[in-house]
Amino acid sequence: MALNFSLDSLLEQSLLTEDPWWVYILNGAWWTIGLTIAAFALALLIGIIVGTLRTAPNKFVRGLCEAWIELFRNIPLIVQIFIWYFVIPELVPWYKDWLIEVDPAVGQFVTAFICMGLFTSSRIAEQVRAGISSLPRGLPNAAKALGFTTVQAYVQVVLPMAMRLIVPPLTSESMNLVKNTAVAMTIGLPELTMRANEMGENTFTFFAAYLWATILYIIIALVVNQLMAWVEKKSVIPGFIAAK
Repeated sequence: MALNFSLDSLLEQSLLTEDPWWVYILNGAWWTIGLTIAAFALALLIGIIVGTLRTAPNKFVRGLCEAWIELFRNIPLIVQIFIWYFVIPELVPWYKDWLIEVDPAVGQFVTAFICMGLFTSSRIAEQVRAGISSLPRGLPNAAKALGFTTVQAYVQVVLPMAMRLIVPPLTSESMNLVKNTAVAMTIGLPELTMRANEMGENTFTFFAAYLWATILYIIIALVVNQLMAWVEKKSVIPGFIAAK
């Protein structure tokens, strides 16, 4: 079968909705953007907590955090999303009932949000730990000498400085998360890649469908990159050199 390079099919009415195909795929991009933002927020919250506790003096707490990181970091994302969508509901009856009652797209979104948030949190946790470890070792002690408790020293002194240092790797994680959202199509979430695939299967114009999807991915990635570059510029610590 010859590959159809025509882009005219993007302007034709979708067989699945009343919108043209280019709008149909564009609507999938909103699912991708929403999933990226939600999952990154969850990953950042959990990653900061776990990464900070990885530097705690208590060995048991450090061990639990390390186990968390290794668990979610070393299992392939596609396996994790299948576990969350097909296995966890069988173990948690109320969650299964909720998935049955709610709109399928909402259930798929929540599942992907939890899965990708936890997966990415393991990577962010290691970056937070590295950021804290790169600070001068006397910094927490200096804060305690001024009357700060351990918690206050971390929250008000250590973490604000560490988070500024790890903005560049956080940019990479946010970009990876945009790409990882495509995995959600395996459980039926109508995100960008799935919408493009549906157009290709219904019109046999895969070139036009995936070209438009690629352009949208590039636009999303550029916006994320510029946003994180702005954050990095605003959060830079003048004259600070991390400890070796």
